[in-house]
Amino acid sequence: MNDEQLSFAQLQQFQRDGYIVLRDLFDAEEIDLLGRAAKEDRVLDQNSFGRNDGDGGNVRLSLWSEPGDNVYGMFARCPRIVGAMQQILGGPVGHYHSKMIMKDAKVGGAWAWHQDYGYWYDIGYLFPDLASVMIAVDKATKENGCLQIIKGSHRLGRINHTATGEQAGADLTRVHEALDKLELVHCEMDPGDAVFFHCNTLHRSDQNRSEKPRWAMICCYSLIGNDSARDPLHPKPIEAVNKVSDSAIREAGAMRFGVADDDNTFLNPGMHLGERVANR
Repeated sequence: MNDEQLSFAQLQQFQRDGYIVLRDLFDAEEIDLLGRAAKEDRVLDQNSFGRNDGDGGNVRLSLWSEPGDNVYGMFARCPRIVGAMQQILGGPVGHYHSKMIMKDAKVGGAWAWHQDYGYWYDIGYLFPDLASVMIAVDKATKENGCLQIIKGSHRLGRINHTATGEQAGADLTRVHEALDKLELVHCEMDPGDAVFFHCNTLHRSDQNRSEKPRWAMICCYSLIGNDSARDPLHPKPIEAVNKVSDSAIREAGAMRFGVADDDNTFLNPGMHLGERVANR
């Protein structure tokens, strides 16, 4: 299994910009399995919770720490993602958490400007050796609140964060100074595209005021050895991801939905995948 998912030029781009978008990282069949699993998953829906954005909107998400053996886990453990994360972070990585962002049409809230390390620093992670990947389940556009990134902002280091609604937002004075010098990028993506970004990269998203939903799955990883003694989500050291084969996504889909017949309808559906989601 080849763990070198990024070319030298792509890795250099990530190190310079703090993010990289990989187009068509997952094909239409794979991303359809993820979208169908998520949108039909009652357990995922029942365990979702909201985050007030401080401007009248609410972000709905569901979060879990163990990747598991379901469709979600096969994405989080696949070599296309884990291999790239190992290159980005410079060694073996562990799964920190995954979450489904459910930015529904007309009602999906905004995320304030923040760095993910703004959260992780406060719960004891000494080093910013963490990164995330956002996988587009639906088409992400400016109109439905796609991810926005300040290009190169990871080089600013950690910025102080304060409460913004029920979220932690970065010091806006620093953010505005960064925007004066660095490029603002809207990460518009088609389903199956993915954006990898460093934990110190400043990012946000607008409310979804469009007629189109914008669901996305985010998987977060930490370099092995970069542990916290006071993280309630991970009371024990994070272990290296147990990678699976690239075919595992389709295999998990067959377990969930059964085998497709000639009309592309599914027969003999298996166990409900949401039951395997743990530690929300």
